[in-house]
Amino acid sequence: MTNAVFYLVALVSYLIGSISSGIIISTLKGRNVRNEGSKSSGATNVTRVLGLSYGMLTFLGDFAKAGIAVFIGWLFAKTPGAMAASVFCVIGHNWPVYYNFKGGKGIVCSVAVVILLCPLEGLLAGAAAILVIWWTRFVSLGSLTFLVVSTITLFITRGAFPYGWWAVILLVMGLFQHRSNISRLISGTENKFSPKRNAS
Repeated sequence: MTNAVFYLVALVSYLIGSISSGIIISTLKGRNVRNEGSKSSGATNVTRVLGLSYGMLTFLGDFAKAGIAVFIGWLFAKTPGAMAASVFCVIGHNWPVYYNFKGGKGIVCSVAVVILLCPLEGLLAGAAAILVIWWTRFVSLGSLTFLVVSTITLFITRGAFPYGWWAVILLVMGLFQHRSNISRLISGTENKFSPKRNAS
């Protein structure tokens, strides 16, 4: 992959990632999800604020944009392009240029790109994350579980380069975005997941 192609893929993927399903949906509902709940624009907070159906729409929107970015990266430079696109899509989601660089935590996008590029490892990590969320009702803990398990399994099954270190990049971004959640988990003050039953 040439430098020119890399920069093009990075820019396009970042701009795609910056499109926030959660902000768009909450705005259409006359709300600003970044001012409510955890103040994140991700699917979990949308579910808390507006209800499960809107949270699912946000999840699907974020998953789809990650898929589009990965596909574009693949068209330009096959696997290296797809991996670069995935990272910059997550960066765009977390720090979107359209919304004053205040976005979500990148978990749905990270889940999407791992499953799309490494289906077996992604599904294994997803199963572990679902189990943790079901057992503890901490979505943040389940999200971090996905990132940790996918990183470990990719190092084991595919080696350090490029997949292992690619997973580390996703993990580091996820840890950074969840730093306040990690503090609350340690102190025992993290909120358990309880979706809003009826959107208002």
